[in-house]
Amino acid sequence: MNLAPAPVIKLNDAREVRSLCVMMVIEAVVSYRSVPRILDLFKVHTALQWVPHFTSVINWTLRLGIGLLKQVSKIDTPWLAIVDHSIDIGTKKAMVVLRVTADALSKRGGAICLKDCECIGLHISETVNGESVSLQLETTFNQAGKPIGIIRDGDATLAKGVRLWSEKKKIPVISDLGHAMAIALKDEFEKSANFKLFTKLTSQVAKRLRQTDLAFLIPPKLRSKGRFQSISKLAKWGERMIEVLSVKGRPPKGSLLDRLRKVMPGYTKLKPFITEFSSTTKLLSEVLAILKNKGLSQITYDQCFKLSEDLPKNSVVRTKLQNWLKVHIEIQVTNFPLLVSSDIIESLFGNFKHIIERSPQADMNRTTLLIPTLCGNLDEMTITRALNQTCHKDLQIWEEENIPYTVRKKRNEFFNKIKSQKAGEKAA
Repeated sequence: MNLAPAPVIKLNDAREVRSLCVMMVIEAVVSYRSVPRILDLFKVHTALQWVPHFTSVINWTLRLGIGLLKQVSKIDTPWLAIVDHSIDIGTKKAMVVLRVTADALSKRGGAICLKDCECIGLHISETVNGESVSLQLETTFNQAGKPIGIIRDGDATLAKGVRLWSEKKKIPVISDLGHAMAIALKDEFEKSANFKLFTKLTSQVAKRLRQTDLAFLIPPKLRSKGRFQSISKLAKWGERMIEVLSVKGRPPKGSLLDRLRKVMPGYTKLKPFITEFSSTTKLLSEVLAILKNKGLSQITYDQCFKLSEDLPKNSVVRTKLQNWLKVHIEIQVTNFPLLVSSDIIESLFGNFKHIIERSPQADMNRTTLLIPTLCGNLDEMTITRALNQTCHKDLQIWEEENIPYTVRKKRNEFFNKIKSQKAGEKAA
């Protein structure tokens, strides 16, 4: 059977090739070195006359980041700023500022995504304090205009910097709901003897099950930092295991239930605590789902306040949730439901880390310029316009100003110095 020839895809000029290369890196998460190989592989099916070197792909992608930051300007539509710091190896941190229009939730009909955002600020710092954060916000908002509100998480340094800037400009600050409720859970349960015993037993169970045929029942791993932001998974696991272990009667010797009871002694004694803990995290998950998808309005306020009343009257979580709702319902920035979550910036950092995982050095370097490219709707016109506004010299200047050194550079300088000393040469 004769197959029809594959259709020829026409790539007419360098502009189209350039855009395709950049989109492969950003959208398809293809490594820089792989882009030319892929183009070369499919060259037979295209009208492609040339395949760029991978260093050109790197240059275009990073220049795109600078070009997008250059294009940031003031807009007439009311918008909110979302601010957060990345965490990286070494002493440098990147502060990222996103712009989201106030009507984004209503337009999306659910939680916002990165296509609804624009990166309007990217600041690399070695010394991070409230004053430096305030100055960086001033620089960003001088270019992008003034937001109607700023969303930030519970980081103390970031909170101070945002407060210093917002007090001068009379801009309301929105405390990220997820972080606020994680702190509430921590305040209520962390020092509890039952919670300490629960986490201790859970850790022991994980070790006992890991190298066995029961490994499918291993509990979710507890994070060392920010553990209460994902604690609901552990609570759900604990509740389900209690249901399994609470079956009446003695199980047959060697059965699954018999083995589990031996692996998890003392768990059933924690049933009252685990039930309370799980019901609290379940209720919070319901509140988070409502407010992250619909925003805070009078309707969602009433829904969530009613849910909070299902918690015990002496519950710390109940008190803090109700206080958060009362404070934030007073922040009337627009007629649209209020965006109250900074999760989208965590998603941005997650996407960025996924792309740079192929890098052998997890250092804060110029690849940070990928962050602006991961927001909004990128198309050929946007890419071309941004690249036409930048050149390789702009990339060099940005790197000298923001990333004067990296871990790799310092390591190479150190070993070169040691090598020269051993060779009897004069060290620099």
